[in-house]
Amino acid sequence: YPHRFCTREYFFTYQWLGIAAAGGPEKPGCASPPLSRRQQDLCEQKPELMPAIREGARLGLQECRSQFRHERWDCRSPPAARRGTAALGQQLSSGTKETAFVSAVTAAGLVHSVTRSCSAGNMTECSCDVTLRHGGSASEGWHWGGCSDDIHYGMSFSRKFLDAPLKNVTGRSGSGLVAMNLHNNEAGRQAVAKLMSVDCRCHGVSGSCAVKTCWKTMSSFEKIGRFLKEKYENSIQISDRLKKKLRRKEKSQRKIPIGKEDLLYVNKSPNYCVEDQKLGIPGTQGRECNRTSQGPEGCNLLCCGRGYNTHVVRHVERCECKFVWCCYVRCRRCETMTDVHTCK
Repeated sequence: YPHRFCTREYFFTYQWLGIAAAGGPEKPGCASPPLSRRQQDLCEQKPELMPAIREGARLGLQECRSQFRHERWDCRSPPAARRGTAALGQQLSSGTKETAFVSAVTAAGLVHSVTRSCSAGNMTECSCDVTLRHGGSASEGWHWGGCSDDIHYGMSFSRKFLDAPLKNVTGRSGSGLVAMNLHNNEAGRQAVAKLMSVDCRCHGVSGSCAVKTCWKTMSSFEKIGRFLKEKYENSIQISDRLKKKLRRKEKSQRKIPIGKEDLLYVNKSPNYCVEDQKLGIPGTQGRECNRTSQGPEGCNLLCCGRGYNTHVVRHVERCECKFVWCCYVRCRRCETMTDVHTCK
């Protein structure tokens, strides 16, 4: 794995993500997260954005875990990484498809959180998208109004905060990894822009819709996560040596253009079935699986053919509750037994 080729800038980013993943205490100030010098400067220039920066990291990792909760790689770091070691950086900077998704969803999370902060009026240099106001279609009975999300500032800040400059690395071994990260960051931002939607509110006598006020809004982050997961499933392997532009690994496919929304990877994914502390892979032993499913969460796939253990879990809860006059609630005590399957 070409972790040694990852720039110091990206390593700082992954350490920052590790703090978000661990759910550590949120201390004020720019020195509390392990940011790079460039990121610290940005933070000091705009300290009011630190809550949005942390929220962007939390949003991205939360969605990553949601999208991969049934997969062999479930977007979770091993305990060592949560204690502040470099394991998470190794796991997420290896140039794989999983790296691609994390880069994209994190950049998207930062756009989403900063833009939300702008729309909420928490920033002095950004707010709603005022360029749309007073437009629309009078003949069709609608006009732009309300507070449209202006993602331009969010996208610009995400680029400044996450994208390390790509300087003088053309042709060097591992330069494709740096270019890959930059491309995947931008793919995440483009996903937020592509999935912008239009909301409208009706106005008129007795609830009629004679006139509509419409505004642009970002999609839910869950929808953005699903979009990026589809891109992950169809991600493209590229060469690890950067020529004039990014190139597909397969020579026979190099004439097929690479889209700005495609996710790219350099190296094939490792075996996530077995624990590898050196690479920061926790393995699937002990993971709960679904015995009847044929999908990725099924015991056959998730347990990698090792089989599974079954144990019975006893649940006790209140049930069949009724209100008794006057004045209390009477419930029965119900007990259920459930089979739980975990990978060997």
